[in-house]
Amino acid sequence: MRDLTRYGIGRLRAMTRRLVAEIAPDRFRARVDAAKAQRRVTLRPAPDAMSYLTAYVPVEQGTACLAALQKAFVEVQVDPAPLTRTRGQVLADTLVERVTGQDTATAVNLEVQVTVPVQALLDPQSPLPAEIPGFGPVPVDLLATSEGTKSLRRLFTDQGIVIGGDSRRRSFTGLLATLVKARAGNRCTEPYCDAPVRHLDHIQRDADGGRTELDNGRGVCEFHNHVREQPGWHVARAPDGAVVTRTPAGHTYRGPD
Repeated sequence: MRDLTRYGIGRLRAMTRRLVAEIAPDRFRARVDAAKAQRRVTLRPAPDAMSYLTAYVPVEQGTACLAALQKAFVEVQVDPAPLTRTRGQVLADTLVERVTGQDTATAVNLEVQVTVPVQALLDPQSPLPAEIPGFGPVPVDLLATSEGTKSLRRLFTDQGIVIGGDSRRRSFTGLLATLVKARAGNRCTEPYCDAPVRHLDHIQRDADGGRTELDNGRGVCEFHNHVREQPGWHVARAPDGAVVTRTPAGHTYRGPD
């Protein structure tokens, strides 16, 4: 006879489930089948720009997934490269990489809409955070990273009201066009040119994968928009944020943008 008073709550629950399975196996099997039909994945917000990704799957599938992630950690441990992440971080990164098919967890290339106060765009020192609707605030500087600009679509807000956003169109229109022109002072941003803005140009060309967004836009005159399409001309944004034009002769010119 077992002394149940010495059992913990967890052991008592496990013993109860086992007894039910033994006493009424048909009903137990029916419950298992019904539970499998409810398998799902959910996402809940967590503090500090984090989230809880939960999978409700059959126990054999759950243990198999965890075993695969643990195996990935062992492979990282035996790698000659220094280990800079904890076990939990490696497991989490591996999960993201395998689910999304990306090489690294930070390179997720899926669109997530995020609201950004327009004041934070105009003033880099603004304390106002961005926000992923339904999941809370995230740091605005996240949008400045290469990963952030790939995976986040910004919706601009003013006092909580959406007033514009990153366009998925090829051309700059609406509020986005207004912001690009205003930043340029409505003057061509090519060096030594003071002509009025006639065209809104992609710094990284649309044909090369450049996105129609504020950071990739510049105001130029008609001549400088067309001349960059000629062989040997190249326009790019430098690491310090300046727009640099390289001519066919190899000369480079930094614009004010």
